[in-house]
Amino acid sequence: MKLIIPMAGMGKRMRPHTLTTPKPLVKVAGKSIVHWLITDIAAVCGESIDEIGFVVGRFGDAVEAELLQIAESVGAKGKIFYQDVAEGTGHAIHCARECLKGDVIVAFADTLFRTKFNLDKTKDGVIWVHKVANPSSFGVVKYNQDNIITDFIEKPQEFVSDLAIIGIYYFKSGETLEAEIQYLIDNNIREKGEYQLTNAMENMKSKGMQFVPGAVDEWLDCGNYAATVYTNQRVLVNKAPEFAGAAARFDESVTIHEPSFIGENVSLKNCVIGPHTSIGNNTTVENCTISNSIVQEQCSLSHFNCHDSLIGNHVVVKGNSTPSQEYSLGDFSSIG
Repeated sequence: MKLIIPMAGMGKRMRPHTLTTPKPLVKVAGKSIVHWLITDIAAVCGESIDEIGFVVGRFGDAVEAELLQIAESVGAKGKIFYQDVAEGTGHAIHCARECLKGDVIVAFADTLFRTKFNLDKTKDGVIWVHKVANPSSFGVVKYNQDNIITDFIEKPQEFVSDLAIIGIYYFKSGETLEAEIQYLIDNNIREKGEYQLTNAMENMKSKGMQFVPGAVDEWLDCGNYAATVYTNQRVLVNKAPEFAGAAARFDESVTIHEPSFIGENVSLKNCVIGPHTSIGNNTTVENCTISNSIVQEQCSLSHFNCHDSLIGNHVVVKGNSTPSQEYSLGDFSSIG
């Protein structure tokens, strides 16, 4: 099985947290978003993933090395491809066209999911969907009584369906998908100025290929900082046994309300942490109360109280124990 992960976007809605860290590498519950995504897909597809193509911007050698290491952690060979100009979802996949061989899963790296769905490889394709309250903000699908998708509609202004495409797709023939995207590019067929994956799928459907919806139990968005904090909470809840017992690592001045993630080389003194809180590696926290929040790596926090917050990497806060507030502090921020 091949896996393609387009992740070249700038993550503007996540700023300031994406000014120094690509959005898919922002960590929730101790792992990057893209790492959790790959782990979840590996559990769903029912077979080993042998190759992962990451479609990135010019993020630098350190980011690329981290992505290759993530691929290796699930037994796959990682490959890096560049999308220097944002020309749509179809174009992003086209950048990794050498991976479009045989069975392929495409997963856009700003979403996580929870499901017991097993991949049906007898179908030409599976499009993962989730019911939403505001379908006009998403691409949606309609399907018939035989559970076959009949229509793909991009951000409908009038109600046609509330089943939103969550950005994860299975294609039985990567070669066919490559040919259809190439056709769009060769003939400059764009929608809203870009080459769209939905147009390629529409062409495949018109030629008799059948796509079915794949339902998920929970869809977790990581599009902005508040959504990412909520995603951190849900990952901790869904995988609570993995994070149990952290309190035993610290003295009686520390209270940890589970589920919470505490990274390696973390120093905690006179603190109340959690629930639903992640403290990243090599971080020092003293005289703080932190709940439902993410604190990334190599931070130093003292006399600081927060909730529903996202604290970046290398943040230094010397507070004055004011009542708990919400914060969004980017990497290398300093207070006090």
